[in-house]
Amino acid sequence: MNASSNSDETINSDSKKALLLPLSLYVKQTVELYLSQLNGHDAVGLHAMVISEVEKPLLETALEHSGYNQTKAAKALGLSRSTLRKKLDQYGIS
Repeated sequence: MNASSNSDETINSDSKKALLLPLSLYVKQTVELYLSQLNGHDAVGLHAMVISEVEKPLLETALEHSGYNQTKAAKALGLSRSTLRKKLDQYGIS
């Protein structure tokens, strides 16, 4: 069994165990799946696509966790408040 198949089983085996897996494992598995579905076509803009797919829910979750306090969310994310506001505008998050 290759490492990818083993990872698939680990991720899907038990929801409690899945919470303990690093985010990078999910990203790797998802990118591998995406690339395998290209059917020989070249990937284009992969970095920007992955960053936007991860960054938007990250921002939304940080905002929810902070009670929608942008100053607290920015601090939790390690961003300035103005950078957070720019990113919120970029993703259409209000």
